[in-house]
Amino acid sequence: MENPKEIDLNAHALSWVGKIHYDFGFLVQKAFKEQGLDITKEQWSVLKRLDVKDGQPQNDLAFITHRDKTSMTRLVNAMEAKNLVERISDEKDRRVNRIYVTDFGKEIIGKVRPIMFDLIPKVQESLEPEELEIVIKALKKMKVKIEDLAK
Repeated sequence: MENPKEIDLNAHALSWVGKIHYDFGFLVQKAFKEQGLDITKEQWSVLKRLDVKDGQPQNDLAFITHRDKTSMTRLVNAMEAKNLVERISDEKDRRVNRIYVTDFGKEIIGKVRPIMFDLIPKVQESLEPEELEIVIKALKKMKVKIEDLAK
């Protein structure tokens, strides 16, 4: 195994994935602000999942957005304060909170979606179609390996 002092972090794919993730998040936040949208990329990640399936249990949203229950609660609280979502107790199990997009939240989704549909292709246009296919294939392999190692 390599000595950690000798590892060149710029030569590791995961380091670059992290940098791209961070930089793209900054770019998204900048685009939201330029459009006068008071929403974070974290809030958008929840809204886009609720747009696919509204009324999901809060714990399910925490799982699919890779958040712990506490941070999901804080995020939903902030989103409720902005009138993006509402939390309603499940009729069959009062311990379960279901999260629903408000009408205002739907308006925001309608404003954010075109921003994302514009940004993602702009970032990816720096790659040839074949390169993009290779990158996606490689990242999928890495994800599977990470899942295997986590077992």
